[in-house]
Amino acid sequence: MSLRSSLLVLLVVLAVVLAGCSCSQFGTTQTAEGETNGEELTVTVTRIVDGDTVEFEYRNGTQETVRLLGVDTPEVHTANDPEEFEGVPNDDSGAGCLRNWGHKASEFARSVLADERVTISLDPNESPRDRYDRLLVYIRDDGKSFNHQLVKQGYARVYDSDFVRNERFYSAESAAQRGKIGLWKCRDGSGGSRTTKNSDGATGLSVPQIHADTAGNDHENLNDEYVVLKNGRTDTLALSGWTISDDSGHTYRVPSGVSLAVGETVTLYTGSGSDSASELYWGQVGRCEQRR
Repeated sequence: MSLRSSLLVLLVVLAVVLAGCSCSQFGTTQTAEGETNGEELTVTVTRIVDGDTVEFEYRNGTQETVRLLGVDTPEVHTANDPEEFEGVPNDDSGAGCLRNWGHKASEFARSVLADERVTISLDPNESPRDRYDRLLVYIRDDGKSFNHQLVKQGYARVYDSDFVRNERFYSAESAAQRGKIGLWKCRDGSGGSRTTKNSDGATGLSVPQIHADTAGNDHENLNDEYVVLKNGRTDTLALSGWTISDDSGHTYRVPSGVSLAVGETVTLYTGSGSDSASELYWGQVGRCEQRR
């Protein structure tokens, strides 16, 4: 065989080997403890994007973004379409309720998965990646399917596809719907915008949106954390003296002269800025819960 022929053979072999490689470590034969188990891998979750999307790291340091198979949690970074969630009203109330549960799903994912070593696996009926090149996986943590837990606890709907485990997921979804668990409370309005009452007992302030997850570092992007307050009464609502508190016990008092006409909103931002008729600024970090 000539030198030229030998080089051609070598190039063909390399091409075949490289064609089977991708950023994913599935199918490798690494023997580091816990790295592979058939078509399963153990990885470390490094970031929660939202309830159904996370980032993780392989033992060799490679980073991946994954989309959880078979589930769809409400959006927190884009608008929600209530029609995707069976029975949820297709209006602002339904969309606001879903966004609220989208944040709850993100917090649930963060509490369970953040910085944890988990096991991921593919589904034989699904493509390994979606159109955004995210790896499509099941996540198992402490022996439990996290994907299934999202559906069972009402943080997600079942994403319609032919994934192998869909029958079990649909069963969990039906049970959550019947029990009005999680986001399914949005069907009758009981899980949506939070309301309060003023001293005369009339319906007062509602909270159509809470944006609790900032983009990037929380401490460097404080004004991406905010709560929207809306007057749900049939007359003007004076907010002077009302207080907003966070989970850490910090309290914000609405300054004098602030009021909302019928249907009007005001946005309270965590960071600093100049107050106006439609914008208020807290000046410190906190996820908000209102109280009178």
